[in-house]
Amino acid sequence: MIVYFTLTVAVLALLLLVKKNTVSECADCGRIGLYRGMTRQDAINAIVLAAIFLGLFAVSALRLNVGNDYATYVEHMHLINSKSDGWTPKVPEEEGFKALTYVIYKLCGFENYVLVFAIFAFLTVLFFMKGIWRQSKWFELSFAMFMLLGFYFQSLSTVRYYFGLGIALLSIEYLVKKDYPRFVLMIIVGALFHKSLLIILVLYPIAVINWKKWMYVLGAALGASCFFLRPIYAKIAVKIYSDYQGTATYDRMVAGPIHYSYISIARCALILAASIYLYKDEIKGNRENIFFFHCNVMSLALYVFAAFLTDEVISRISYYLTITHVLFVPALLLGIKDPKKRKICSMLVLAGCFMYFVIFMKRIAPANGTRILPYTTIMFDEMPPILSETGY
Repeated sequence: MIVYFTLTVAVLALLLLVKKNTVSECADCGRIGLYRGMTRQDAINAIVLAAIFLGLFAVSALRLNVGNDYATYVEHMHLINSKSDGWTPKVPEEEGFKALTYVIYKLCGFENYVLVFAIFAFLTVLFFMKGIWRQSKWFELSFAMFMLLGFYFQSLSTVRYYFGLGIALLSIEYLVKKDYPRFVLMIIVGALFHKSLLIILVLYPIAVINWKKWMYVLGAALGASCFFLRPIYAKIAVKIYSDYQGTATYDRMVAGPIHYSYISIARCALILAASIYLYKDEIKGNRENIFFFHCNVMSLALYVFAAFLTDEVISRISYYLTITHVLFVPALLLGIKDPKKRKICSMLVLAGCFMYFVIFMKRIAPANGTRILPYTTIMFDEMPPILSETGY
């Protein structure tokens, strides 16, 4: 745990040195000679961002058997590499993942799974950092939320999904700017590594349009119908996520007890309340904030009405919506006109995020389903035998 706490503290400290949009229009703005048009602050930003990137990348790339699916991935990569003319192994990962693994293994001449994980770590961190930097109106707070709400740390566990989530975050800019070809292309390429990404081809376009009153009424009716048509919706869900067909997860969807994510519901509800309060000034007529607002509404509806689908399914859908919180919350805070009130609200947001971080590290990080604790590294530890080596 000390590795994660040290990394988080270091990142938060470095964020204090970042100041976005500091290019001055005056003649004596302190430009340096390394690059025409670059200020000293621009140079500091570049150095700090590079340091943050290297820190996040190193912790992720150097891990060994950290994450719920790490050993499973190593097993599946071994099977992919074992492909022969007469035998094609059945592995659940998408074709993009299979192709990348196969190429890396053949180029290296051995089963270099560490390099495969490192490539995913590099791209995932890059996508998240680029997406937040390009779109956030308050980068420092957005990135602090990204760290404290566990998005980075969960990328150590669910590798392909968070690779897709980084692409989803980055693609929002193109959707908002109506660059639809690039938006669609990014999602299709990302779906080659995690097919759940395709769902945002439906969710994001719905979120970006201006909803009419009848659309809110229809959405509420659809949500309420989940209490009466649960088996039907469960069947639809397993059609989309076919891996759950005939499993215990499907049985829980149909008739199992419903477990609500109260923390997620509370977070979405608080953001909804704040956004309604600031709707007229900060959201109405703003295409980007309307998109964030609708993403939050849909995620709240999922957590409340569709909790019967189990956390395994809900999290795969809702995280594509709640990742926008790291952009939406800072935008809302900047909409508070009173500087004193804005400062108090910002401190409350950070306090809430820190409390979640502590809970995450104590309860979620070491638990089955995440298992990023204890942290072990290729520098001091060895990979335990995989299924193909033990035979059981």
